[in-house]
Amino acid sequence: YSSYAECDESQPSDKRKIMILGSGPNRIGQGIEFDYCCVHTVQALRELGFETIMVNSNPETVSTDYDTADKLYFEPLTFEDVMNIYENERPLGVIVQMGGQTPLNLAVPLMKAGVPILGTSPDSIDRAEDRKQCRALLDKLGLQQPESDTALTVDEALIIAERIGYPVMIRPSYVLGGRAMMVANQASEVAPFVEAALKVSPGFPVLIDRYLQGAIEVDVDCVSDGQQVYIGGVMQHIEAAGIHSGDSACSLPPYSLADDMVDRIKKAVTAIALELNVKGLMNSQWAVVGDELFVIEINPRASRTVPFVSKATGVPLAKIAARIAAGQSLAEIGYPQPQPMQWYAVKEAVFPFNRFSGVDPILGPEMKSTGEVMGMDTDFEAAYWKSQIAAGQKLPTDGGTVFLSAADVDKPWLIEIGKEVQALGYRIVTSRGTGAALSAAGVEATVLNKLAEKQSPNIMDLIRSGDVHLIINTTAGPKARADEVIIRSEAILRGIPLITTEPGARATLAAIRYIRENGWDVKALQDYFA
Repeated sequence: YSSYAECDESQPSDKRKIMILGSGPNRIGQGIEFDYCCVHTVQALRELGFETIMVNSNPETVSTDYDTADKLYFEPLTFEDVMNIYENERPLGVIVQMGGQTPLNLAVPLMKAGVPILGTSPDSIDRAEDRKQCRALLDKLGLQQPESDTALTVDEALIIAERIGYPVMIRPSYVLGGRAMMVANQASEVAPFVEAALKVSPGFPVLIDRYLQGAIEVDVDCVSDGQQVYIGGVMQHIEAAGIHSGDSACSLPPYSLADDMVDRIKKAVTAIALELNVKGLMNSQWAVVGDELFVIEINPRASRTVPFVSKATGVPLAKIAARIAAGQSLAEIGYPQPQPMQWYAVKEAVFPFNRFSGVDPILGPEMKSTGEVMGMDTDFEAAYWKSQIAAGQKLPTDGGTVFLSAADVDKPWLIEIGKEVQALGYRIVTSRGTGAALSAAGVEATVLNKLAEKQSPNIMDLIRSGDVHLIINTTAGPKARADEVIIRSEAILRGIPLITTEPGARATLAAIRYIRENGWDVKALQDYFA
């Protein structure tokens, strides 16, 4: 611990040493995944013979365990504290790209103060994070981004949104976990969303992007030494683009993307990493709309999916990145040639909704998850099934009652879901509007009374009596109706599986059908790699 009094207990050695910046307190958007990367970095550097100096201020992490690093400074991640430690220890350099956005924000100030930043240079980080520089980079490589602009006032934002066309994504600069990020479907929603974003990051512009409706989102983690790029994993999100990447379930490898699109994504990621001269980890997020490919975001640092990809593939990406930061090349490390995976790994997010009575569990651009789990199997459906069990969603395989209710815009696909539910032998109960649509399509369903009518039977009666086993329900508009929120909250409270998106519903029913026909078993992670 540092002290501004007269006593200094630190005893700097004359060994070769490297300083690693952790992520500070865990919170939504930046959690234990980054601690995993920091610990693997320490392990790799110690194997290379470096003395490791860890700087972090969170007692709930492995990086702050007494036997992880050679020396631990239990300090806040601020410029002043880090500089004090650097001036005292004089390490060969500092690694900032493993702890998430918090240490990354210190990269440029530290570099300007004369601190050697190991791995990707702060200039390259800035080039990826700065809107205008990033657009110039993508233009040079012939890659497209959704149309976007920045605004400092509500009036500017309204003009930009009108030009880009609704819906638009509105988000503040320099935030974690999609905080205060919203999708505006019409002009009346712009002002409150922009004001909220300006309040979160005062003095910084609000970012406004064209919202790609119905796009498939893809996450890619890679590691580069500036000369070669190793693609760790291409992950297809199960939820559509627009739901925060930390809240989406995702599949590695992609479960429905065409092989030629996956190859296009890999080539584009390689080109970006080499153009940015990335030396270490890089995460990028993409949106696929038909045959079009859009870049959503580039992060030249460790991402929250690095532990998932590393465990799913057996390749320790963070350790490889640490060795690169210490001066080794991928060729020297003997990096593995990518092999086609013989199995699927599905990551599912875990949410704290059951701790917050009355909170609407609908997902959106702002991150809400507080953990994640993984399911693995040779078939996607079985891997998805396992991920749902791990996340606490006990899907009904032996029949039961399914409640279906959706907004008008979602009724076409909900009718298809209704036909599948009926074919699987479930009883369907529904709201009046959805019931009419299902009936017109030849799907049998029992219509329930509205909650406001206070007449039985209604959906709350069935939920409380344990007679509903699965709920598929989408929101009626930008602002959910009070009765929708009550239904979803009660379902969470009572542990009833709740699905609020089309891809989630399709994946769930495919998994139920697969498990009915094939059953499932459990294998250890090591058995897959063996």
